[in-house]
Amino acid sequence: MSVALSAVASALDYAERPRVVLSDLEFPTLAYQWGVKPGVKRAFVPSEDGIRVSREAFESATDEQTAVVATSQVYYTSGAVQDIGSIAKTAHAHGALALIDAYQATGQLPTDVHAADIDVLVTGGLKWLLGGTGIAFLYVRSSVAKELRPTIAGWFGNARMFDFDAKVFEFREGARRFELGTTANAAVYAANAGGLDLVLEIGVDRLRERTSELVTDVIERLSDAGYSLKTPGSSAERAGIVAIQLRDPPKAVKALTSRKFVVDYRHDRLRASPYFYNNADDNERFVQALRTVAPPVS
Repeated sequence: MSVALSAVASALDYAERPRVVLSDLEFPTLAYQWGVKPGVKRAFVPSEDGIRVSREAFESATDEQTAVVATSQVYYTSGAVQDIGSIAKTAHAHGALALIDAYQATGQLPTDVHAADIDVLVTGGLKWLLGGTGIAFLYVRSSVAKELRPTIAGWFGNARMFDFDAKVFEFREGARRFELGTTANAAVYAANAGGLDLVLEIGVDRLRERTSELVTDVIERLSDAGYSLKTPGSSAERAGIVAIQLRDPPKAVKALTSRKFVVDYRHDRLRASPYFYNNADDNERFVQALRTVAPPVS
């Protein structure tokens, strides 16, 4: 995903619009991209609760010098689902582009880029698409792709790639102009067999419904057990990530791994992510194991 993001970011003109609006809750890859670009000013929109960021906060941070509003569809820290359509409206009202990091959304949330009116979406196969590493997906609105000219290039982005003429470069039509070198074909096959085919067979709407049921179930069990959660209370606002506030998340992850629970941590939170292949019994066993290795903070 870093490569796809870099290709898009390289094509923007920051001379008259040097400002990039992000939030405090973004995965670092998104923020690092513009942190190393000379002359670019990053504006970080704060989160009041560490769970979500309001649309009003994005509106206050976006102005006529903004080149792009870049943010997540699902925050990796809390599982909060963001209204990407509202982000697009905010960006477009100031002549800026709306770029969405959907890495934590694709495969578990239905996403209509046209209905949301976003300009760029970057995502990958590692998370909810069950496809492993080494594969990324990039959407660029066709009208935007025609205008953007990446300043990093590879032979796959050349419209006449099989002429093998080192002296001539002509951009391909559409989003394929952002492609660089030869694809990681093993990762492509893994992504197809491991997740894409399965997700399409089941259907993202059904996956969303099932994941929501499992997340609601485990949240209720955790709340009854006395844990403090950093995840939205409304099922419509949360994705498949449950963030549990703990004193020592790394220690809890290690202890749970020894009990065959695959979880992770981010900052002061343990992150659990039930998916369609789990069930309520799995949730109950997880909560009981967590109570043993990391009792709730009193």
